[in-house]
Amino acid sequence: MTYIISIPVLAIVFAAYLVMGAGGGLMLDADAYFTTLASGSVFALRAGDFFILAGLFALFFEMLKAARAGRGTIADHMMSTAVFVVALVCFLLVEYCGTATFFLLTVMALIDVVAGFSISIFATRRDFSMTREE
Repeated sequence: MTYIISIPVLAIVFAAYLVMGAGGGLMLDADAYFTTLASGSVFALRAGDFFILAGLFALFFEMLKAARAGRGTIADHMMSTAVFVVALVCFLLVEYCGTATFFLLTVMALIDVVAGFSISIFATRRDFSMTREE
């Protein structure tokens, strides 16, 4: 069960992006939702903005997972690192991944890796801190 929880949530966002892009239906600049605000300004969300929002929610859950301690923590870090490496390779080599949206998702994956390791190290340091006996 702990290994299922270790699956990075950001991987789901990347998988959705890659599936939509491979199907040819990825229109990141198309307006997906728009409304007129009370000020008269038109607020528009594009399809790429929804991927960014999904990535931010996924990053939040990844930070929550990094704060826990247990056997699955190492597997979680390894899988998060793998997601970042795959995202970076896709950004550099796959044509439809060379967008600002995918770049920001890749940066979120990098933040997940660095913050995950940092949070685990600080939590472990706090748990195993030694006090001086006087």
